[in-house]
Amino acid sequence: MTIHAEADDAAAGSPLRDRILGAAFALFVQRGYAGASTLEIATRAKVSKRDLYSLFGSKQAMLSACIAERAARIRVPLHLPPPRSRAALTATLLAFGTTLIGEMSRPEVLATYRLAILEAERTPDVARTLDLEGRVGTMAALADLLRAAQVAGLLGPGDPRAMAEQFTALLWGGLLVRLLLKVAEQPDAREAERRARAATDALLRLHPPA
Repeated sequence: MTIHAEADDAAAGSPLRDRILGAAFALFVQRGYAGASTLEIATRAKVSKRDLYSLFGSKQAMLSACIAERAARIRVPLHLPPPRSRAALTATLLAFGTTLIGEMSRPEVLATYRLAILEAERTPDVARTLDLEGRVGTMAALADLLRAAQVAGLLGPGDPRAMAEQFTALLWGGLLVRLLLKVAEQPDAREAERRARAATDALLRLHPPA
């Protein structure tokens, strides 16, 4: 079964909702997805189970909301108007790459990935949700940006989805795996920007305008 968010959109950003999601995420990381009960989540959030279920129809919906909110922060630079110049395209890719490195390197986000790996056999929906709400949505948004850049004559021909995957591969190299294994330090803002600039420059060189 694929997990879908069931939270009421009108409640997004409310203190009660934020408190529940904070408690849920902390318990998911601490006890694992299967081991975190809705009663424990409600107790930690200092709300009733009725309040919890009025905002989220299930524990799965809470997990989906936790992941979706973090993914939304990563995609913020991609919500700008379509680029009309190479300079604007460069600036958007640079902002997106820097944000992606910064957000994905946060300890709580890395903990989510470790949780998905740990729960892969017992609760595969955790990994599916992380992939759908995180990677798939982010890659689709980046591909849309690159497609718009092609229409504007700023990039050469090619599959925008493949270009999006290429950009993230250039951006990360092997860093994400090393972060998950805890054998690398979290990159600072300067390192994140350096990686984003190198990936942007490489992508634009590989796909010059026709």
